[in-house]
Amino acid sequence: MFHTYLVTGASGFLGRAVLAELEKKGAPVRALVIKNDPLAAELPEDVSVVYGDVCDDGSLEHFFSGADERTCVIHCAGIVLVASHPGERIYRVNVGGTNNILRHCEKAGVGKLVYVSSVHAIPEKPKGTEITEDAVFSPDAVQGDYAKSKAIATSLVFEASDRGLNASVVFPSGIIGPGDVGKGSITHMLLSFLAGKLPVAVKGGYDFVDVRDVAAGIVSCAEQGQPGHGYILSGEYATIRDILNAAKETLEIKRTVSFFPIRLAKLIAPLYEKRNLQKKQPLYFTPYSVAVLDSNGRFDRSAAAAALGYAPRSLQSSIRDMVIWLKETGKS
Repeated sequence: MFHTYLVTGASGFLGRAVLAELEKKGAPVRALVIKNDPLAAELPEDVSVVYGDVCDDGSLEHFFSGADERTCVIHCAGIVLVASHPGERIYRVNVGGTNNILRHCEKAGVGKLVYVSSVHAIPEKPKGTEITEDAVFSPDAVQGDYAKSKAIATSLVFEASDRGLNASVVFPSGIIGPGDVGKGSITHMLLSFLAGKLPVAVKGGYDFVDVRDVAAGIVSCAEQGQPGHGYILSGEYATIRDILNAAKETLEIKRTVSFFPIRLAKLIAPLYEKRNLQKKQPLYFTPYSVAVLDSNGRFDRSAAAAALGYAPRSLQSSIRDMVIWLKETGKS
């Protein structure tokens, strides 16, 4: 165990789960949180909060104050967007922010860096073939600005490892689970379904993993991950129908949902995205999100299982906990 853990993106869905996992260890934690973030008040009392931004060098100086070889940095901060044109900010944060973190890690001589990348940074293989961490990370090999930004950042981390930084990378798949106050796409869909406002959904699926299992994998990687190695933290492939059926079973809901094919969704998604942009509504149903549901969502997590003891729970368990949390918190 390290003397101190520095966690970026600490108030986010995954960041809060990482803090909960570190709390079990009783380890001192310093959390980097954006100024005026309302979720900062919900962080554990024993966590030392530094208000700042991975793109602001001054706040990073404060964040890294006193860091040394006894320090582990867990870099969760990043922007996840499925918009067709997310803008340059996604690169400024995901790439530039990661480069800043790397620079400070090397300057301080920290003992470990765990970078939270994404399976989207890994080039897709043909359907029927499992995707592994053994890949060349290049923006030219992946589709969409989110994937490209994470591929570039991942490459930067491995380059820093080649220079001598003890850095490992984790690649989570689609993160779900209880506690998603930011309402990601699956949480948003479940909320609509529970409210009886989801008459139709898209066929297709992906690999989804519980946020608590990803957090456990990250903390394990901090202790056992090998320098210059990456670990896929995937869960279970599931279709949208599987997810809704699990929710129906948990709450004994009888209502039905119709499903339309991916090819029709690909025609509708650009129009829906344009409409939501005009109305300044959140983007969930976009050409990129539809493409993900039609992509190869089969991942090999054997490296994480062998090196980190990674063993995620079932999708059924995650969905059950999600819908119960939504009911108990009054969000449905």
